[in-house]
Amino acid sequence: MAEVGRRFCVGYALMPKKRRSFIRDSLVRLAESRGIDLVRIDTDRPLVDQGAFDCVLHKLYGADWRRQLENFKVVNPNAVILDSLDAIERLHNRISMLQVVSELKIENHDESFGIPEQIAIYDKEKLSDRRAWEALKFPVIAKPLVADGSAKSHKMALVFNHDALNKVKPPIVLQEFVNHGGVIFKVYVAGQHVKCVKRKSLPDVSEEKSDSVEGLLSFSQVSNLTNHERVDEKYYQMMQLDDTEMPPLSFVTDIAKGLRHAMKLNLFNFDVMRDSNNRNRYLIVDINYFPGFAKMPGYEKILTDFFSDIMRMKDSELVKAWFENDASEPPAFDKRQVNNCANDSRNVVMLTCISNGDGGG
Repeated sequence: MAEVGRRFCVGYALMPKKRRSFIRDSLVRLAESRGIDLVRIDTDRPLVDQGAFDCVLHKLYGADWRRQLENFKVVNPNAVILDSLDAIERLHNRISMLQVVSELKIENHDESFGIPEQIAIYDKEKLSDRRAWEALKFPVIAKPLVADGSAKSHKMALVFNHDALNKVKPPIVLQEFVNHGGVIFKVYVAGQHVKCVKRKSLPDVSEEKSDSVEGLLSFSQVSNLTNHERVDEKYYQMMQLDDTEMPPLSFVTDIAKGLRHAMKLNLFNFDVMRDSNNRNRYLIVDINYFPGFAKMPGYEKILTDFFSDIMRMKDSELVKAWFENDASEPPAFDKRQVNNCANDSRNVVMLTCISNGDGGG
């Protein structure tokens, strides 16, 4: 039943493909029942002329769009923008996106986390200089330096030796491959709402196999290998994903909370691997802004709950400061969130899911 009073208007500006996958009838109906209207923004018209949206949800870039958001904010100072372009752009570089992980301090857990050894290669000259990457141990994953959600940014390769590096094109990031049991954990974050799923990934590579394999293996996404990209079908036939233990719920939630506050972002996911050689060690290997939420079962409720949080607290000075990237205290923000929830434990869900991937954004 819709809430009494003025309805909350969320304008969305998305590319056609993203719009088709995310703005589904099931989401629109659930949001409407909670007093939230999802309204499409006409990108061919100035944003400021299209009404006083309470919230603008977007995944567009460029100087013109930035100017439109700035002009809209001047006219509508109380509107919430999801999310800040400056904060989003940090995730477009695979080096800067993971720097924030090294700055996080998560206490009171037996588990540890970090990022794999990695280095940026900007040109062929540096690629040929072994001293530049001698600290890395093969195999490595070669990823495009730019991570803008395009198909090109998802073209990766598992490189087994130095000679094969000649087949990759800079600028790239060389990230040390860590055996992780063929499973990757994808943690989706929508404000305080967190969901963790597990998906099949690249299989472990033994030292014997690494020495015997020549060249490189190209693929699109670690969690989205097509059948012809599988490097070892027997491995996947033997592996039972249901038997894979999920990371501790509180541990994943604390990392998500820390990333949300450090990056000043509200809609993102991050990929986590568990080191096969140390089951208490986890590695964050990627962070994506506004990923494919719609491929999670029950995404409609998570996103509607998130919009409802904004609707209930939009007039709070604390929330204004948070969404405007001021240095508000996270504990105070979280306390208010909990006080507005009938049962805060419902906001964190752990789910087992195998799918074709979410496109990374």
